[in-house]
Amino acid sequence: MASAAAPAVPTPAPPLEQLRHLAGGLRLLLPGVRVGEAQETTKEFSRETFWRRLNEAAVRVSREATTLTEVFSRLPLPPPSSQEAQRLCEQVHAAITAIIAVYYSLPKDQGITLRKLVRSATLDIVDGMAQLVEVLYNTPAQSPENNDLISCNNVWVACQQVPQIPRDNKAAALLMLTKNVDLVKDAHEEMERAVEESDPYHGLLNDDEEDNSDNHGDEQDHVLGCPNNQDSYWSEKDQELIIPCLALVRASKACLKKIRISVAENGKKDQVAQLDDIVDISEEISPSVDDLALSIYPPMCHLTVRMSAAKLVSVLKKALEITKASHVTPQPEDSWIPLLINAVDHCMDRIKELTQNELEL
Repeated sequence: MASAAAPAVPTPAPPLEQLRHLAGGLRLLLPGVRVGEAQETTKEFSRETFWRRLNEAAVRVSREATTLTEVFSRLPLPPPSSQEAQRLCEQVHAAITAIIAVYYSLPKDQGITLRKLVRSATLDIVDGMAQLVEVLYNTPAQSPENNDLISCNNVWVACQQVPQIPRDNKAAALLMLTKNVDLVKDAHEEMERAVEESDPYHGLLNDDEEDNSDNHGDEQDHVLGCPNNQDSYWSEKDQELIIPCLALVRASKACLKKIRISVAENGKKDQVAQLDDIVDISEEISPSVDDLALSIYPPMCHLTVRMSAAKLVSVLKKALEITKASHVTPQPEDSWIPLLINAVDHCMDRIKELTQNELEL
């Protein structure tokens, strides 16, 4: 009686096909990380253990990225065998799923702001590895380009950022508040520069105006489709309205700075929900400042400026009220909050006054 034949072992796909499949698999992981919830567990959370595991997982991903690049871009050696490629791809996938699992182990009660930072770092690592794999299967081994190494460097950079992530929600909140202060500061400086130069578009529309004003005034009106007319400049009424708008942006910067100082001096690591609330509302200030800044560029619509200013004022007051009601303001009667609210109201009153005629039309 003949013995039963052993089951056939499936032959691994060609190396480049395995890379293509791996890249697709990594891309499929990204949506889950973006919306994934923390894993429920009865175990007590150990912050020290979590950060040790996350750092070790990042080191592992970086090492696998290096190995994959070296094997698939080694010249003049031949490409890896199908079996070797399979082993490498499995190791990369395992390293990526491991660091995702560590992220999922961070409970919500450690702070939403902190979780967002860890999630962002994890997404950068997964995306960087996917980019690397895509470059390796798209770029022939004989190519003189070093795109694979550049992409691999993105993975290394993302992994090296992991030890720099704040270790608690208070530190995470301070980092985000500092970023928002810088964004508003940049917007304010750009507005001031445009006003000081009386040239909102920094000369981009009329580079040749001085050279041609005597002989070619009419011809210059539509050079390269750029109008040379009053739509490119501020009227006297526009300039008058810009003054309280700038003051409102300065007040926005002052609000964020004071909130950041209050969190730094009085914030408690265990008050994660209140810190998250402060960060959430503070992150609305910079986009609202940007909207106001864009609205003052000519041709200026005064009603749009008024609406943008009103939206910013609403966000600022809400941020100040949330801060006032939180533990970072141990003395709610502290004078800086009412002072800033008064300053914001004064700016808005002036903007309303200057745009009242437009409202009545």
